[in-house]
Amino acid sequence: MATTLPEGVSSSDFDQAIREIRKIVGDEWVFLDSELSPYLDHMSAVPPEYRTPSAALAPANVEETQAILKIANRFSLPLWTYGNGKNWAYGGPTPLHAGYLVLDLKRMNRILEVNEDSGYVLVEPGVSYFQLYQHLQDIGSNLWIDCAAPGWGGVIGNALEHGAGYTPYADHYVMSCGMEVLLADGELVRTGMGAMPGSKAWQQFKYGYGPTLDGMFTQGNFGIVTKMGFWMMPKPPAYKPFMFSYEKESDLHAIMEILRPLKMNMVWQNGAVGEHIGYSASVLGPRSDYTDSSAPITDARWQEIAHDLNLGIWNFYGACYGLPANVEMQFGALKGAMTSIPGARVWLEGDREPDDAGWNYRAKLMQGIPNMTEFNLVNWDGGGHLNFSPMGPMGGDHAVKLYNMMKEITNGYGFDHLTEMVGTFRGFIALTMVMFDPRDEDAAKRADACSVDIIQKAAAAGYGELKANLRYMNTVMGSYTGNDSGLHKVNQKIKDALDPVGILSPGKSDIWPSSWKHSRAN
Repeated sequence: MATTLPEGVSSSDFDQAIREIRKIVGDEWVFLDSELSPYLDHMSAVPPEYRTPSAALAPANVEETQAILKIANRFSLPLWTYGNGKNWAYGGPTPLHAGYLVLDLKRMNRILEVNEDSGYVLVEPGVSYFQLYQHLQDIGSNLWIDCAAPGWGGVIGNALEHGAGYTPYADHYVMSCGMEVLLADGELVRTGMGAMPGSKAWQQFKYGYGPTLDGMFTQGNFGIVTKMGFWMMPKPPAYKPFMFSYEKESDLHAIMEILRPLKMNMVWQNGAVGEHIGYSASVLGPRSDYTDSSAPITDARWQEIAHDLNLGIWNFYGACYGLPANVEMQFGALKGAMTSIPGARVWLEGDREPDDAGWNYRAKLMQGIPNMTEFNLVNWDGGGHLNFSPMGPMGGDHAVKLYNMMKEITNGYGFDHLTEMVGTFRGFIALTMVMFDPRDEDAAKRADACSVDIIQKAAAAGYGELKANLRYMNTVMGSYTGNDSGLHKVNQKIKDALDPVGILSPGKSDIWPSSWKHSRAN
């Protein structure tokens, strides 16, 4: 594999920079040429070589990272930073542009503190959900983690990308408390109470004095988060997982109308995850298990699949947590409301077959046990997958509108509509997956066009994306144009102030320094 240099960087400067970086991290932690295959994305709609990095660097600590930043500033080297890089639906560890250097923080994987009394942990960016879970088990902790699915993802990375889990602590950024951030010039900053030397409450209280900066370092490129605190949920006295299933696609309107007050009043405590049967089926087996046709699966066939799997067209998972008597009272209220729809069925622990992978992995996730079951869905149709998360207000009209819109778009490009509705406190995410074979050139082109259509049509209807695959970052930011693109402009001003050379993940979320003279294409 020939080295693809960063734009504007000469071979001699690149070679000199690499020599200096080797002295910092060691030869074995600088990866070039054929060693870069783990940093390529084989699951997107563009060929892997489209984003081939020039090198990957794996520092062991903050001091080594600071030294790399000095070199990057001197030679104008673009560094694409990540912690675990396992969210392949959004690009994984791959950089935005070919030639960028990947700053791989997986070696920075210390669990620095577990505080049982206050219920928090302090971790570095390389810590995965599996690692944190196992550590808590090993020390006999009474704390639960809240993990994403699948469980190989990074605790910090998921929170910085506005990710979520499945317990009442599901909003990972909301449940964070205190950051340590490395700026482009090597300066180290601690947010909140951590800015005060000797602070006793860095992970107990979010705010310090003055502006709260933490959110500025999420989903952007203003700094590198090197430590982050997270609140952990104490193990409750009782835990009761459940599923409500519904026979008809048209039940969605009533479900979301009933769900809204339950979420707003915190009767439904955790994230309400409503799988369409297509999503449920994709976790349980490949597309070939269900159809021989290359055309999108029809409504009638989905009904048959639901019957065969003993599921509904909609299957909503949740759980109750707390004192045993309170849990039963709470579940009684949920059951009374959610089964008011004709044909609704209730499923509890023990009601499904013991080998029901769908129920088993959901029941684990809702008590903070990481697993890889959901990753099975990438086998649906060849391994390519792109995720989209248009957000709408909780309610039947919006849910039905978004569902029908996403279904029409995906089916129109020849893809099955695989979706789940995730209810938050006042909104919902219409998670939509575009599944395709990336080795099929026609399918990849259709997936690419379908993705742009999803973003633009949802935005035109008032439903914004929460995150984006590398390929569509500029398309998503292009939909946030209110007040004469005021958000985009202030992002650039902050970038210019903190990273004028543009060494930190240039183009992440379509944020560039004004001095950037190279390609801005995605």
